[in-house]
Amino acid sequence: MSLSVDVFVVEAGGAIRVLDVPAGCSDLAGFEHWRTTVWGSDAVRSLGARFLPVLADADLRVELDQVTALLRECALLTDHLGHIAAATDPARTAEEHRHQIAARLATIEDAARRAQAIGGGVLIW
Repeated sequence: MSLSVDVFVVEAGGAIRVLDVPAGCSDLAGFEHWRTTVWGSDAVRSLGARFLPVLADADLRVELDQVTALLRECALLTDHLGHIAAATDPARTAEEHRHQIAARLATIEDAARRAQAIGGGVLIW
């Protein structure tokens, strides 16, 4: 199983509507086990991340007013990819793992930018 990242909008009455992923975009936010082994890891938490570690215990819903902070968190993690990769998956080479984490962060950033453009939020589940 994989984690998915989607953009949502809040409709009248408070219900959320998850939008289709546009053609050419990905919705892959990592493997299911990344909830604890990557996004909820000590390495990610030690950098001060507060959004993605939520995935260790629950799905993540980022409201419109928090999307900019999510983008900052993604940038922070991108700046520390070597550290995160080395500390979170000894089964792969650090470079392979680093590449996978970078790709998933790019997917999350893309969804966050799409959410900002339409006044929506981000759901990782």
